[in-house]
Amino acid sequence: MKKLKRIPKFKSEAEERKFWRSVDSTDYVDYAGLERWTFPNLKLSSRPITIRLPESLLGKVKIKAHQQDLPYQSLIKQLIYKGLGML
Repeated sequence: MKKLKRIPKFKSEAEERKFWRSVDSTDYVDYAGLERWTFPNLKLSSRPITIRLPESLLGKVKIKAHQQDLPYQSLIKQLIYKGLGML
């Protein structure tokens, strides 16, 4: 059995995010022992909205999303988060 590394303490969520992006999580977590959980009664925490965008802008967003292998709506959410300084 592989000896796992100790997960460090983080000062912020941003620091933790940066850490996990730069390491192989299998060095820190034994995924073989995980249990599958479901949460059937959870409700969506997001709310659908309608927003009008110029077709040219939407086209550029869709191209960028495709390049990143993301749904375009997820990319739009990421861009809004970044614009608000939340990421």
